[in-house]
Amino acid sequence: MSRVLYLLGTAAPPVLDLPATVTSAQVRGWDVCVGLTPTAAGWLESEFDALTELTAHRVKSRYRRPGERDDRPPADVALLAPTTLNSVNSIALGLTPSWPIAYAVEALGRRAPLAVMPCVKDTLASHPQFGRSVQTLRDAGAQVLLGPDGFTPHTSGQAGPYPWADALDAVSEM
Repeated sequence: MSRVLYLLGTAAPPVLDLPATVTSAQVRGWDVCVGLTPTAAGWLESEFDALTELTAHRVKSRYRRPGERDDRPPADVALLAPTTLNSVNSIALGLTPSWPIAYAVEALGRRAPLAVMPCVKDTLASHPQFGRSVQTLRDAGAQVLLGPDGFTPHTSGQAGPYPWADALDAVSEM
């Protein structure tokens, strides 16, 4: 039986690589469920049918309506990647502006396995709140993939490839 991975993406450019990342996760044995923030969903809207076919689960980008069932299996692990500065700070502060961020906040509250891999430029990573938020997430039990074992902040326009393989390696060990 496959383990279930919630692959949750926010509006940073590597989210456009999500279809290939889903395939990579499936090759590793994961049953993948995709969740996206509203802006990321807008960027990938044309891919929803293909992602649904690929994963056998519909893409979730909004909260359920009252009485609406959620037919996804429960997650064994969640990976929030790419994660923007706004999303890192929101999770650390317990703010829930969108379903993927709310899921991460609840995962921390349940002490469920959660990995977070930011995607921020160096000037945003240098903001004092970002460092505090990363530490808060780590203290709450999240594995934040930042630095040598994950994403390294970059100068705007100078980003290398997003380290999706590192993120999938990390969740495989959780």
